[in-house]
Formats: sequence, structure tokens, C-alpha cells
Amino acid sequence: MDMMTLWHLTAWEFATLAFAALLVGFSKTAVSGANTVSLALFAAVLPARASTGVLLPLLIAGDVLAVLTYRRHAHWPTLWRLFPAVAAGVVVGTLFLMRADDEAVRTSIGAILLLMAAVTVWRRRAADRAARAAADTEGEPGERSGPSGPEQATSRAGRIKARSYGVLGGFTTMVANAGGPVMSLYLLSAGFRKLGFLGTSAFFFLIVNTSKVPFSVGLGLIDAESLLLDAALVLFVVPGALLGKWAVGRINQRLFEHLVIAATVVGGVQLLVR
Repeated sequence: MDMMTLWHLTAWEFATLAFAALLVGFSKTAVSGANTVSLALFAAVLPARASTGVLLPLLIAGDVLAVLTYRRHAHWPTLWRLFPAVAAGVVVGTLFLMRADDEAVRTSIGAILLLMAAVTVWRRRAADRAARAAADTEGEPGERSGPSGPEQATSRAGRIKARSYGVLGGFTTMVANAGGPVMSLYLLSAGFRKLGFLGTSAFFFLIVNTSKVPFSVGLGLIDAESLLLDAALVLFVVPGALLGKWAVGRINQRLFEHLVIAATVVGGVQLLVR
């Protein structure tokens, strides 16, 4: 694989990757969209394609920690609804990686992340306007309380949305480990609160990221050199996860949603301008 080994990294480059690994742990137990910053930092130090192979085992380590922390809060009906579409997206992403260069990977993922963020902001504002209108009609306060759990996606529109986000999530997670923001935006749009959001996404990405390993090995993205670098960086994932667990209880729902969207936009812009 065309990448720098652990021994060829400068102290500054290793420190950048270590900080990105800490953000991986934080994103898994607190603000999922922060993972796009890790993605951008890895792509800044390593070749974009090679960086996905180094990042994947670190993400799996973070997923394990997140499952141990939030395993009781997963919403399995949502997971089963998403998996078929995600599998299709992973296959498409694998075919794309067989042909795409680094620039095409960065541009595609950055554009998708910004588009998804824009759609989510539009949907949330529309929901706020509808809630205020309903409150005015009923004589209740206009503050949006939000649903306590996920909305039911039994309607045709709900099924189309789940499949669309699922395919995009599978594609982006295979191409650049950037499925986190896409699925975060889906879970927000479905009305998940913090703990349900984190528990559902924890199991989702543990299963999806683990299933990607054979594809990544087959593409040459994971090898002995990348795993050696992972062995050094995984030590920074654990404190990041502990920091996220501490922080999530101190973040209210509205701020949580804003942080997820903001992190998604930052990561998308970084990929496009690099």
C-alpha cells in the first residue's frame, strides 16, 4: 500500500494522527459528526486511499467502546431497516474505490456531506415552523420538545428516506469511512434523542465497519504496515471515548444536534478545499 509507515512519520505528523485518533473515540461516545474531522486529518497526513485503511481498525475499536457504553439504548427495528440499503452502498463504494483516485474520493465525499447537512438543516427548520404553528393553534408554548424516540418509517416516504440514507451511508463509509455524518443526519431526522442516537449508531457502525474489513484487505487498504500504525494510535482512542462519555451528559439535545451538523459541515469543507 502506498503510505508512510510509522517509522517515516515526523513527530508533528504522528501528533496529528494521535489527535485524530482521540477524536475517533470522542465521536463514538459523544458527537458522531466529529469523526469527519478525524477523516480529514488522516487524509492530510497520509494518502487519501491509504488513510481509510489505517482509520478503519481505529473506528472498530471506538465502536466496541461505544457498544459497551450505550448497548441498552439501540433501536433494532431501525437497524434492520437500514442494513439492506447499506450493503448495496458498500458494494457500490467498493467498485468506486477500484477506479477512483484520491482527488475523486475527497471531492465526492465532501460534496455528499455538505448536501446532507443542508438537507438536514432545512428539514429541522421546517419541523420547527410546523411545531410553532401547532403550538400557536393549541395555545401551547412554542418551544420544540422533539420526539422522545425515533419516528416510525412505515410510510412510503419514510421507507424511501431510509433506503436513500442507507445507500449513501454504505457508499461513504466504504469509500472514506465517512458514513458517520450521513447516518447521524438520518437518525436526527428520524427524531432520535441522544442516548437512542448513540446506542443505535454504535451497533450500526460496529456491524458495518467489521463487515468492511474483507473488502479493505482485498483492496490492499489494510496490511501489516497499516496495522502497526494502528497499534500505536489505538492507545489514543480510549481516552477520547472516556472524554466523550463524560461530555455527552453535559450537552443538551439542541446543542447536540447543532454540534453534529457543524462537525459534518467542517469535515465536508476540509475535504473539498484540500
